[in-house]
Amino acid sequence: MPDFLPIAYFKDRFIPFSEANVSIATHGLHYGTGAFGGLRAIPNPQNPRQILTFRLDRHSKRLSQSARFLHFDLPAAKIQQVLVDFVQKNAPTEPVYLRPFICTSEMGLVPRLHNIEKSLFVFGLPMGDYLSNDGVKCRISSWCRQEDRSFPLRGKITGAYITSSLAKTEAIESGFDEAILLNAQGKVCEATGMNIFLVRDGKLITPDVDQDVLEGITRDSIIVLAQEMGIPVVQRTVDKSELYACEEVFLCGTAAKITPIRQIENYTLPTERPVTTQLKQKLADITENRDQSHPDWIFAIDLP
Repeated sequence: MPDFLPIAYFKDRFIPFSEANVSIATHGLHYGTGAFGGLRAIPNPQNPRQILTFRLDRHSKRLSQSARFLHFDLPAAKIQQVLVDFVQKNAPTEPVYLRPFICTSEMGLVPRLHNIEKSLFVFGLPMGDYLSNDGVKCRISSWCRQEDRSFPLRGKITGAYITSSLAKTEAIESGFDEAILLNAQGKVCEATGMNIFLVRDGKLITPDVDQDVLEGITRDSIIVLAQEMGIPVVQRTVDKSELYACEEVFLCGTAAKITPIRQIENYTLPTERPVTTQLKQKLADITENRDQSHPDWIFAIDLP
């Protein structure tokens, strides 16, 4: 069991993590009626009394937008302030992952979103590399991504992650590290909790948002950085066969950062990954405050 940060945010107050408990009858546990975010926070290498967060405003805004699907008016400014207070109260001394989430938090058995309590919770835990920096082996999942016409894919809704869980376990139990999901039209979509990029003929390619992908914040950051670095970016549909024909493939997300793929099914990909390496280094330099080309992406939290 990981060592969670000692203080949690629970129903409008900060309490010890060990006391932040819910009933087995909690509505959100039964119906997946929740939404969550996730972001990393790291000590500033130049100032140990300061914690750096990456695109805190964007993460807060996305969770606020996700809350709307649950009929919950939760301003982004409120989420951001709670996260700042949370970091200050826990004062981490190592890189951590912050998990803000909301759910229908009262007890009940009727699946609904109206006339039911919703709450914001926050906890955190230390986190290093989520996936291997050396590259991961992926399989094409037998499970497909939900469609936006039947599920609000513009939000990080908890119920959607049953598909990710099924695909992840299927991948691990069949000898792989991660799964790649196709959408209902058979086009490449994303991994179990990450967006996907390909490099082909010098172009950076990623499935467009109309392909039922999550509008990832790291995904958006990579597109901006690639364009600034002179790397052509194309957002379009991607066929499964392109995964085997391209020069590089990588996954990206808050937890995964940028993780190269070294094998898909029985196809081994090249070990030379110049575009992936450039983007990985650029993103790391910005998040760790060595590169200040995007000062609006870094929100520094001063510890008391």
